[in-house]
Amino acid sequence: MEEKPKCPSCESKKTEKDHEKGEVICKKCGLVLTDTVIDEGPEWRAFTSEEREKKQRTGSALNHSRIDKNLSTEIDQFNRDARGTKLKMETRNRIGGLRRWHKKLIYTDSKARNLSVALGQLKRMISSLRLPRSVQEETAKLYREVLDKGLVKGRVIEEVLVATLYIVCRKRGIPRTLKELSEYAGSGASEKAIGRTYRMLKEEMDIDVPLPDPVEFVPKYGAKLDLSGTVQERAKRILKKAREQKLISGKGPTGAAAAALYLSAKIEGEKKTQKEVSEAANVTEVTIRNRYRELKENIDLDEIE
Repeated sequence: MEEKPKCPSCESKKTEKDHEKGEVICKKCGLVLTDTVIDEGPEWRAFTSEEREKKQRTGSALNHSRIDKNLSTEIDQFNRDARGTKLKMETRNRIGGLRRWHKKLIYTDSKARNLSVALGQLKRMISSLRLPRSVQEETAKLYREVLDKGLVKGRVIEEVLVATLYIVCRKRGIPRTLKELSEYAGSGASEKAIGRTYRMLKEEMDIDVPLPDPVEFVPKYGAKLDLSGTVQERAKRILKKAREQKLISGKGPTGAAAAALYLSAKIEGEKKTQKEVSEAANVTEVTIRNRYRELKENIDLDEIE
C-alpha cells in the first residue's frame, strides 16, 4: 500500500486525495499538502476521434522543429467552414488578413526570425541527408539553447546549424562527417568555418562529444561499394583489433574504415580498386594506402576469422 504523507502542520497521517481538484488534504486540520496530484488512472477506451479528444488529458507533444513548439493555434489554408462548405469571398479575404497578422505576431523579434530561417534550413538538410526525425528534433532543441545563449550573434546561421547537427550525429553514433554535412549547408558556410564553430560550441555549451568510431562507417561505405556482409564483418574485426593496438588513435575514422574494407575485400576475394574505395569514403588514395599498409604490417590477420 502507498504510504500516506504526513501533515507538516499537525503531523497527522489522516490525509485524502481529491482527484477532482488534484489536491491532497489533511482531514484533521484542513491544510492542503499539494495541489498538483496527477491522476494515474486508466485512459479508458475510445472508439471515435471525438471520444478520444474528450478523454485525453494532455495535448500534443512539444515539437522543437516548429517555431511555436506546437503550442499556438493555426488558421488553416483550406478556406472551408466546420461542415466543409467553401467560404464566401468576403469571409476568405477577412480570414486571409487574420493569417497575415498571425504570422506577424509570431515573428515579432530578430530571435524569432533567426529561428524561422534556421528551422527551415534544418528541415531541408534532414530531408536531403535522409536522417531520422528524432535527429531533427534534437538538433532544433540544441540550436534553440545556442540561440538563447547568444552564441549565434555575429555568425552565419548555416555554420551554427551544421555544427549543432554534427554534434547530434556524433552523440548518436550516426556516420556523417563534417565535410559531408557542410556540402548541404549552402554557399554561406565553409567547412573550415563550421569546424571552428563546432569547437566553439563544444567549449561554450560544455558538451561531451564522443570520438568518432571507424566501425560506424563500415556499413555505409560497404553498401556504397556493394560489398558482402562477410567483408564488412571482417573489416569491423580488423578495426577493433587496430583499436586495441592503438594503430588508429588520432587517425581519421573515414580513412581507417576505408582501408579496413579495402583489406578485407582483398582477403575475401571481392577486390575493389583504391580509387573506388576512395570515392566511396571521400578520402584520398594516399590515405587509404597509408592506413592499409599500417593495418597489414601490424595486425596478425590469421587471428581474425
